[in-house]
Amino acid sequence: MTSRLRRPRASVIALGLSLATAVTVAATLVACSGVGAGRIDTAGKVDFATALPVPPLAEPEVAADGTKTFSLDARAGSTAFLPGRKTTTWGFNGSYLGPTLVADRGDRVRVRVTNHLTEETSVHWHGMHLPARMDGGPHQMVSPGEVWEPQWRIDQPAATLWYHPHLHGRTEQHVQLGMAGLFLVHDPVERALALPNRYGVDDVPVVVQDKRFDGDGQFTDETSGFIGPIGDTLVVNGAIGPYLEVTTERVRLRLLNASAARTYDFALADRRTVQLVATDGGLLPAPAPVDHIRLSPGERAEIVVTMRPGERAVLRSVPPDLGLEGPLPAVNAGSDTLDVLQLRAAPVLAPSPAVPAVLAPLQRWSPDEAATTRIFRLDGHEINGRKMESGRVDETVTVDTLEQWVVTNTMDLPHSFHVHDVQFQIASIAGAPPPPELAGWKDTVYLPPHTEFRLLMRFSDYTDRNAPYMYHCHLLAHEDAGMMGQFVVVKPGEHAGTVPEDTTAPHGGSGMRKDTTHDH
Repeated sequence: MTSRLRRPRASVIALGLSLATAVTVAATLVACSGVGAGRIDTAGKVDFATALPVPPLAEPEVAADGTKTFSLDARAGSTAFLPGRKTTTWGFNGSYLGPTLVADRGDRVRVRVTNHLTEETSVHWHGMHLPARMDGGPHQMVSPGEVWEPQWRIDQPAATLWYHPHLHGRTEQHVQLGMAGLFLVHDPVERALALPNRYGVDDVPVVVQDKRFDGDGQFTDETSGFIGPIGDTLVVNGAIGPYLEVTTERVRLRLLNASAARTYDFALADRRTVQLVATDGGLLPAPAPVDHIRLSPGERAEIVVTMRPGERAVLRSVPPDLGLEGPLPAVNAGSDTLDVLQLRAAPVLAPSPAVPAVLAPLQRWSPDEAATTRIFRLDGHEINGRKMESGRVDETVTVDTLEQWVVTNTMDLPHSFHVHDVQFQIASIAGAPPPPELAGWKDTVYLPPHTEFRLLMRFSDYTDRNAPYMYHCHLLAHEDAGMMGQFVVVKPGEHAGTVPEDTTAPHGGSGMRKDTTHDH
């Protein structure tokens, strides 16, 4: 592990948080050397000279009972991002990022995770509905040389999900070094739709991260804001300045913000309308015509872009509206314009059907139906005035009940909110209905300052009074600093049990992780 990659300075963050007003916080952040990156603008300055790498599809072993077993080997390596330099990186089944896992609703899957690193890690299935002991959070650590084999049945709508480490206190470090990959779920509804569906041809993953390199070509997070490390170079699917050869009239881009801190606002440079067809948890009821889509760390979106023969179009991140005032946007990556990817249309394009007018049904829940309402206030690096403690259960949820979580960022600075195991519906934002891009299934949402979000979620199928799921800010520096809580899902009448340091080991320590099948 290179010493060049460091956590944002705790003393700077603590200083900012201790001040009484947002104005003083802003002044402090601007004045401190190395805090905030100022305005970054790469529009029209990126030399798109590298073909976009497409993460390979993981080939599973299929057992006689149909179980698909995927293998992920966590390894250290090096990657040539810059001419003549090798950057220390980590990845799955390679030196950087990981393969794309694909399964259908109803499939039984097993993932054989082998840790070849010199330190422990974990693999969390972000957005997946599965038992808590298979979730891959801080309680399912995999020590060097160990194998962890979670298995579960896929039972959720088609969606673009992803996987990444989730170890308490070091998630940012592992993700920044490159440990991330996609997990695509299909279902009969999605497969029947006339959407682009040929992986790597007209259905293309776009994994976006921002990085900053030092003089030796190593990753560095020396430039940070309150949000965490701020990069000045975009790495897309592991490449800088990539282009995609488009051969069809329409192309489906699966956008993933895999950055540690930066929020993007994706748009085509000419601000043409694209069709937003899916968000975190799957398809929208109908396509939403948009000319931009904001994604905070961990969020996903699927857009369909219509191309003309021979044209070149640039996917760009325009300055996102973070709800910040004064100098705060500039020191928290809110004033940046960044070219992401060039789309190069062939002289002749194969015809593509129009995007269907109807996608997937969505039954809206009502807050009046919620059996329980919980309040979550995010401030500093705490939720409800507390930091993460691995042996403490913060919330106890009864299975198969609808809950309303009222979530508010009480600061003048950015936060976000992610809930494990479920996809939620946003009932309201500051008392108003959500816009189309936030009206579908979500598991992660950006929280502007002083704005109340009412989230509706149902915890179904899996109960375990001794094994928790997580909720947390998905700005990874904040998560690592303790901005996270734990909840267990129990049967009616049950109470939370005892949560050990590591729920996969018999005595709470490190040991071989050979989890057994868990059906609901």
